[in-house]
Amino acid sequence: MNERYAIIDDNLRLYEKILNDIKSAKRSVWIEIFRFGKDAMGQKFRLALYQKAKEGLSIKILVDAWGTGADESFFSGLINNGVEVRIYRKMKIARGFLAKNHCRNHRKIIIIDSEIAYIGSSNITAYSLSWRELNLRTTDKELLKMFRLSFSDSFRSFNKYNMLKVGSSKSYHFDDWTFIQDYPDPYRQKIKEKYERLISNAKEEVIVETPYFLPGHVLRKCLMDACQRGVKVMILIPYNSDVHVVDIIRRHYLGLLHESGVELHFYAAGNLHAKSIMIDNKIFSISSANFDYRSFRYQYEIALIGTEQTIINQLKDHFEYTLQLCRSFDYESWKNRSKIEKIIETILLPFRYLM
Repeated sequence: MNERYAIIDDNLRLYEKILNDIKSAKRSVWIEIFRFGKDAMGQKFRLALYQKAKEGLSIKILVDAWGTGADESFFSGLINNGVEVRIYRKMKIARGFLAKNHCRNHRKIIIIDSEIAYIGSSNITAYSLSWRELNLRTTDKELLKMFRLSFSDSFRSFNKYNMLKVGSSKSYHFDDWTFIQDYPDPYRQKIKEKYERLISNAKEEVIVETPYFLPGHVLRKCLMDACQRGVKVMILIPYNSDVHVVDIIRRHYLGLLHESGVELHFYAAGNLHAKSIMIDNKIFSISSANFDYRSFRYQYEIALIGTEQTIINQLKDHFEYTLQLCRSFDYESWKNRSKIEKIIETILLPFRYLM
C-alpha cells in the first residue's frame, strides 16, 4: 500500500486499516460520518474508541441523526470517558418539516493524530460490509491541514439550524488540489458546478461512478454534449442499488443518454457505493456526494479534486476491475419495458428532487 496516497475500495480492508490506525493513535481521533451503525461493526469501532478514550486521547465524533439513527445512549460509555459526541440535526416536527429534515450532513472524513486521514464513500456499518466503495487514505500534510479545518468548522457549528451553514462552506486550493465543502442550497451547488465545468472541458474521456444516478438537466446535457464532441463518456452504476426507487426513476433517463452515445455500465457483483469522477486520465474527484439531486441540493458534502498521478494510476485499476464485473446497458430491453414500468417511472419522477 502506498503510504502517502492509497485507494481502498473494499470495506472489510478499510475497516481493518482504520481500526489498526485508531489502536496506534497517540493523541486524537476525529470522525465525521453520515452513518455510524449500532450493529457489530459500529460496536467494534465504539470499543476501539472507548479503549483510546481510557488512555486519555482527544476523541470527537460528529454523526448525522438521520443516517445514524443512534442517539446519545449508544455513545454513553464514550461520553462518560470524555469523548465529545455531537449528533447533527435531530428530526424536528416544525414548519418546513420536509425541507429542513432533508438537509443532512453526508460528509465522511476520519482524521487520526493529525497525521492520517480517510475520505470517500464509506460509512461505519456492517450493513455495507460487502459493498464496493472508494476511499482515500492519505498522510499528505497539506491535505491534512485542509481536512482538519473542515472537520473543526463542522464540529464547532454542528447544532446550527440555518439551512445554508453548518461548518465552513469555504473551498481550499493548494498546488494542484481543490477541496470543496458544499452545503444545502437550491440555487448554487459548488460540487455540481465544478463537475459541469470538468465535463464541459473534457477532451478524451469522462468516467462517472456513483450509486445513485439522477443528474439534473444541465449535468445530463454536459454528458451528452461531451459525447457529441467525441469524448468517451462512461457511467458506472449498480445494477441494483440499496434504494430501489432511485433505480426506477433513473431508468427514465437511460435511453436518451444511450442514444446520445453515453456508455452505461451496471455493476452486477453487489452494491456499488463508490463516488468518483475522472476526466481525461488527468483529473479526479473523490467525494462523499452522489450524482443526484439530493446530494447536490440538500446535503453537506465534501469533494477532493486533484491531479496526483499515483492516485490516478490506482483509480485506473479500480475502474478496470469494476468494469470487469459490469453488464452493459440493454437498450432493446429498455425500449420494450412494460407500460406499467413506464407509468411507475412517470408517477415517481416528480420525487427525483428528494432522491
